[in-house]
Amino acid sequence: MFRALRRPDVLFVTLAAAGILMVTMGIRQSFGLFINPLNIATGMGVASISLALAIGQFSWGLIQPVAGAMADRFGPRPVLISGLLIMASGCAITPLVHNAFGLTVTLGLLASMGSGIGSFSVLIGAAAQRLPGDVRGAASGVINAGGSFGQFIFAPLIQKLIQSVGWMGALWSMAMLTLTALPLVGKLTNAAEIPHAHTGADKGLWHAIRQALKNPSFLLLNAGFFTCGFHVAFLVTHLPGEINLCGLPPGVASWSLAIIGLANIFGSLIAGACIARYRSKFVLAVMYASRALLIAWYLLVAHTEVTYYVFAAGLGLTWLSTVPPTAAIVGKLFGTRYLATLFGLTLLAHQAGGFLGAWLGGVSMARFGDFGWMWYADMILALLAALINLPIREAPLFRAVLKPA
Repeated sequence: MFRALRRPDVLFVTLAAAGILMVTMGIRQSFGLFINPLNIATGMGVASISLALAIGQFSWGLIQPVAGAMADRFGPRPVLISGLLIMASGCAITPLVHNAFGLTVTLGLLASMGSGIGSFSVLIGAAAQRLPGDVRGAASGVINAGGSFGQFIFAPLIQKLIQSVGWMGALWSMAMLTLTALPLVGKLTNAAEIPHAHTGADKGLWHAIRQALKNPSFLLLNAGFFTCGFHVAFLVTHLPGEINLCGLPPGVASWSLAIIGLANIFGSLIAGACIARYRSKFVLAVMYASRALLIAWYLLVAHTEVTYYVFAAGLGLTWLSTVPPTAAIVGKLFGTRYLATLFGLTLLAHQAGGFLGAWLGGVSMARFGDFGWMWYADMILALLAALINLPIREAPLFRAVLKPA
C-alpha cells in the first residue's frame, strides 16, 4: 500500500500536509514544558497555568469543525495561512503577558486555535480530496507521522531553547518556526481535487452534520475519542510535572516527549497500514486497551529514567495513531465531501476530553500534591474506550466512500 505513495503527485500532497502538521503539532505538544518556567517567572501557580493550557486543549478542538467547514466552503489555502499566522502571533505575544488571563488569551486561545486550524481536520480533509481512495489510509498514516516527528524534533529543541535563551526567547523562536510552514501550504493546495463518489446526493453541510449527530456509530466513535483526548492532554501537559516529582532532571521530560513522538511515527505508519487490512474499530479497540495495560505497568514499577523512556516508547505507539482509523471510520460513514467538518466534530470531542485531562491534572497536583487519581482515571477511561468502539457499525473498506450515488 505504501508503494502507491511513491507517485510524485501523491507524494507531494502527503508530505506537504505532513510537514505542516509537523510544525503545528510539534510546537503545540511542547507547551507543557513551559509550566515550570512560567510559574517561577510569574508566580501564576500550576493550577492557573494548567487551566490556561486546558482551555487551549479545548479551543484547539473547538476550532476544528469551524476550520473544516471554512475549508470545505472556501478551500484550505486561506484557512491554513490564517491558522499559521494566528499561531505565530499567540506565541510571540505570550512573553508580554504576566497574568493568567493574558496567558489564556495567548497560549490558550490564539496559539492553540491557530494550531487547530492548521491541524488534522483541514489537512486530512484537503489531502483526502486530492488523493485516490486506495492510498488515503496510508497517506493519513504518513500525515499523522508528521505530527509525531514534530514532537520528536521540537520537544528537545524547545527545552534547549528554554535553557539557553530563556522561556521568552523560546516562545519568540517558536513564533518564527511556525512561519516556516507557510510555503508548504502552496504545495498542498496547488494540487487539483480528484472527483470522488459520495454516499448520496449532496444536500449541504448542515444536513451532513445533522445526519452525523443522529448516527449511533458516530456518537460512539466520539465517546471513545473523548477518552483519547483526556489521555493525551493529561500526559503532554503533566508528564514533565510527574517526572519533576520523582526528582529527575528536566531533560528526562523533554526526551520522554521526544521518544513519544518518535515511537508514534512508527505507530502512525502501522496504523495507516492496519486500516487497509482490518476494520478500524478493532484497531482502535486494541490501541485503547493497550494504554490501560501500559499505565498499570507504570504504576507497579520504580520510576527511574529508564522507566520513563520505556513508558514513553509504549505510549508513543498509540499516542496519535488513533487519528487515521478514526478519520477512516468517518470517511466510511459519510464520504469525503464534508470530511474536514465531520472529522473536526470528532476532534472537538477529543479536545473536550483534553480540557479535562489538562485541567484536572493541575487540580490534582494543587490539591493532593501528586497525580495519583489521574492515573487511575486514565486507565479506566482507556478500558471504556476499547469497549465503546466495538459496537460501531463499520462498512468494509471503501464501500461507503466509493459506492455510486
